[in-house]
Formats: sequence, structure tokens, C-alpha cells
Amino acid sequence: KIDAYSKELLQTGEFATSIPFVVGDHVWVVKYYPNGNGVPGYISVYLVLESADAKDVKAKFTFSLLDKGGEPVPSYTKTITEHIFPSKGSDWGFTSFILQKDLEGSVHLRGDSFRIRCDVTVVKKIRSKETHANQFVVVPPSNLHQQLRSLLESKDGADVAFRVDGEIFSAHRSMLAARSPVFRAELFGAMRAEAADPIEIDDIEADVFKSLLHFIYTDSLPESTNEDATLDDVVTASHLLVAADRYDIERLKLICEEKLCNHIDTKMVATSLALAEQHNCHGLKEACFEFLASASNWRQ
Repeated sequence: KIDAYSKELLQTGEFATSIPFVVGDHVWVVKYYPNGNGVPGYISVYLVLESADAKDVKAKFTFSLLDKGGEPVPSYTKTITEHIFPSKGSDWGFTSFILQKDLEGSVHLRGDSFRIRCDVTVVKKIRSKETHANQFVVVPPSNLHQQLRSLLESKDGADVAFRVDGEIFSAHRSMLAARSPVFRAELFGAMRAEAADPIEIDDIEADVFKSLLHFIYTDSLPESTNEDATLDDVVTASHLLVAADRYDIERLKLICEEKLCNHIDTKMVATSLALAEQHNCHGLKEACFEFLASASNWRQ
């Protein structure tokens, strides 16, 4: 993330460096030239190999300007299909990545900041003593999440039921207990619920509870029919965050928090800030304060 873009004091040919990151057992950094590298009027970006003993590292990489939702902007996405980095300190990238005036006139410069992503793939040679012309065994990818989703939908072996907004949801105690310490306490601990009647849940909406169960079984959210998040999607994410916090499902809570961070606007910022305070969402709280601090977000 590039902050204080308009206050950047670096001259043409001067650069800032990202924190190091590791891909393919090699250390990399990104060099960012806010006023271009020999070409005034442009922003330049380069990928740099930083591993001390590296030699002839082959990689392909993509630089992307991100929109407010964290997705690459196609018109400002550039790819190097393959490049060999000879040794430590060698770099490659785009001298004319984006015109400064194009960035300054776009919606992607928000609060005097913008985000660039660099996706790196290191290409390695695989050597083996024997090479077979035919592949005798093909191992399929794991479909455990699909099988567990089918188990939830079929209700086979279900041994617990919940009544939410008048709807009945059947599930498996062991699965719930394995994924949530709160469910474990409610179903197997001192708070153990009786199996005779459905367990009443009064403070969660039925569609939110359904999404919660889907995540518990598949470790993913239900697929959305829309590519872009609608206001209803954002509201649902806030309700699901509350449910995730209640049942101590940390990964789901963070997924919802990230989604809310990427969709802060004048209509949602107050609600999101209150939610962050109530449920200890430090990242969301910082994102709200950053939004509120930018005068450009309040211009009509």
C-alpha cells in the first residue's frame, strides 16, 4: 500500500523499497519509483531478487493496481511471462507502469493512497532419475469439502438440531465441536444441551446460521451469485462476523472483517466502526479511521 502519494518527495530515479517477502525459497522486494525511473510522468515498479546465494532464478510475475475491493484493475495489470534473475540485486519490471495523471484522475487513488499487488511464480526444474512416457496413476485433488457439504445437506447421521427463525437445521455434534470451542462446550461440556428437542437460537437470522454451518463443514463461504459485493452482501458479512465471534471461529471472523474493510463507504462506516469496537476487530477499526480521516471521501 502506498500512502501519502501527493506528499512523496522522491525525485525522478529515486525509489522506495517494500518489506522483503519469500516466494519459491527466494527473498524478493519491490522497488517503487513514484516519479519514474528515467521517464518523468510515470510510476515505475520493479521486482528485485534479494537472496544472497541465488543464481539464475527463473520467475514470472504480474504487477496490478488494485481497486477499492482489492481486485486487480485489468487496464493497469502488466505481466512478465518469464525472466531470469542472474543474482542478488538483479531486477526487472515496468518503467512505464502507469501515468501519474491517469492515477490521479482515477477512483483508485483514495485518501491519497493506492495499492499495488505483485504476484510472483518461481519456475523450477523437476529432475528425476526415471522419466515415463505414460502417467500410470493420476491423483485427483481433494474433494473433502464437497463430501462434507453433501453430508450437511443430506443430514445423514445428524444427531443435533437447531431451530432458528422457525427453520430447523440438522448437523453433527462432532463436526461442530471440532470446529468451534463454543459448540464443543454447549454440546459436550457442562453446558451440554439435551438431544430431545431442537436447540433454540434466538439472536441469529436463519440465512446467517445456514452460512455459518456451510463454513464449518467446508471452510468456505457459500458462492455468491454476484461478482461484486452488494449492500446486502456487506450487511450479511457483518451479521456473519457477529456469529463467528460468538462461536469463536476465528478464520471466518477474519474473512468477514476483510470483506468489510474492502467495502467501507459513507453509508456503512459508522456501522462498521461500531461493529469493530464491539467485537475487537482491530483491522476494521483502523480501516474506518483511515476512511474518516480522508476529506476526499466526504466530497459530494
